[in-house]
Amino acid sequence: MNWDQIGGKWKQLKGSAKEKWGKLTDDELDQAAGNRDKLVGKVQEKYGIAKEEAEKQVDDWAARS
Repeated sequence: MNWDQIGGKWKQLKGSAKEKWGKLTDDELDQAAGNRDKLVGKVQEKYGIAKEEAEKQVDDWAARS
């Protein structure tokens, strides 16, 4: 799924993101609102991982969504 589709279906996909990254709050997921860069930043910040790893996780999740 591309990021335009993810952005349009964010309310439905938010639960899947919450399952994948349980440390992210609903507010943080709402702030990301289907925006790849914002989601990468939130994952990176919350999990203390490198940007490249956060991007990989987010892209893997998006490909499965």
